[in-house]
Amino acid sequence: MKKMENISLPEAFVEKMSRLLGDGAGNFFESYERERSFGLRVNPLKAGERLPEFLSGLERIPWSREGFYYPEELRPGKHPLHEAGAYYIQEPSAQACAEALDPRPGERILDLCAAPGGKSTHLAGKMEQKGLLVSNEIHPARAKILSQNIERMGIGNAVVTNMEPAGLVPGFREFFDGIAVDAPCSGEGMFRKDENARLEWSPAQVAVCAARQDQILDCAAAMVRPGGRILYSTCTFSPEENEQTAARFLERHPEFCLERPRAAGFFSEGRPEWAESVGLKGQRDELRKTVRIWPHETGGEGHFMALFVKNGDGAGDSGGMEPDRRQKDGRKKRGGEKKDKRAGKDQGELMEAARFLKENVREPDRLLAGRRFLTFGDNVYLVPEETPELTKIRVLRPGLQAGTLKKGRMEPAHALALFLKKEDVFQWAELGTGETAAKYLRGEAIGAGELEAVSGGDLKGWVLMTVDGFSLGFAKADRGVLKNHYPKGLRRP
Repeated sequence: MKKMENISLPEAFVEKMSRLLGDGAGNFFESYERERSFGLRVNPLKAGERLPEFLSGLERIPWSREGFYYPEELRPGKHPLHEAGAYYIQEPSAQACAEALDPRPGERILDLCAAPGGKSTHLAGKMEQKGLLVSNEIHPARAKILSQNIERMGIGNAVVTNMEPAGLVPGFREFFDGIAVDAPCSGEGMFRKDENARLEWSPAQVAVCAARQDQILDCAAAMVRPGGRILYSTCTFSPEENEQTAARFLERHPEFCLERPRAAGFFSEGRPEWAESVGLKGQRDELRKTVRIWPHETGGEGHFMALFVKNGDGAGDSGGMEPDRRQKDGRKKRGGEKKDKRAGKDQGELMEAARFLKENVREPDRLLAGRRFLTFGDNVYLVPEETPELTKIRVLRPGLQAGTLKKGRMEPAHALALFLKKEDVFQWAELGTGETAAKYLRGEAIGAGELEAVSGGDLKGWVLMTVDGFSLGFAKADRGVLKNHYPKGLRRP
């Protein structure tokens, strides 16, 4: 291991980068002696254009519309607004990926390797709660973290799945307008911030990652529609996983071409000469359309991006999904009397959910626009109309959880609270950002006299609790006391 001032780098990595960069290697290695940059994104689904007051004065990240640099000592992850989903902490360079894919409201988007959720939540913000976002993660524990972050950011048009990429292909063939593939990689770009990445790195690992990336990209190619796009990204420097992966993909899939993505002007071009061993049959200059993000040239860690576009025009096409395969219920079909009883129970649950929304939400029809109810056990979800039948797919979150039926009445879900804004409900109460908010996050009851502001009148029943105007969770008010319904698993000590 070569010892920099603060970081030990693997010798084989140092030799490789020195050979690749030549005279530029000195500046590259000097970046490991500098403090890394910290970044966050304001959540447009909750904040709109408003920057929370305690973040005022932060420097903007030039390639990310909602991105800001912040000083390490600010510690925004400890602030109540973090739990309210007002922003997402994300490394600055990583924020370029969603900008490059550039999803539009109403599209069908897949984040194929999505955990922990930085890119999914960024994509969702650009989709404005319209269309369908499928966020997939192969590892179950990481998929749960992904699902939690989708919930925290108030996203209402996302489905979270836990599948190998190949397992998604049969159900989503040529279905998506855009696919993000932030592929598992050797992590060289994270050496400055992640000691484990440095310790686990080896030339053999680079080869293993490159082979896996080829397989993942082949799955993505099968699921994107004609005219659609795939944004491939890594957080590594190895040409085997970057330019060479892009070259191999184009060799296997001549129906794709490369496009220079948005935000590319802030960064460096790819290096076609590093992929000469692959050969592109005269298409060498195509690789100049790929993007390199170097830590010694910008305020962020190392990344690579390639935007592939599939030939053809499939806009408005239903892809591989037939109309009669839209998801209608989360259960297998049953026959006879059991089926009738189940249908009756489902109808009762949906009527109760509709009653709850009518009594607590100002414009329930607007909330339901583009969504439909789905029952799963005693849980009621609002799912995007675009959602197909998810048979043989492990689904962690089929949509926005509206609530759970308990003793014939619906108890609203935490996800619904984070999705709603105070303008959406009849009753809300402001906690402020101090001790009252801390009490709520600990799961304690709140007295009416501790609130900074309320929607008006005596509170009774379900109340949306807010912090600096951002929804944080539910409480149930009765005789001047608000019983805490912040989830036990999220409560702070």
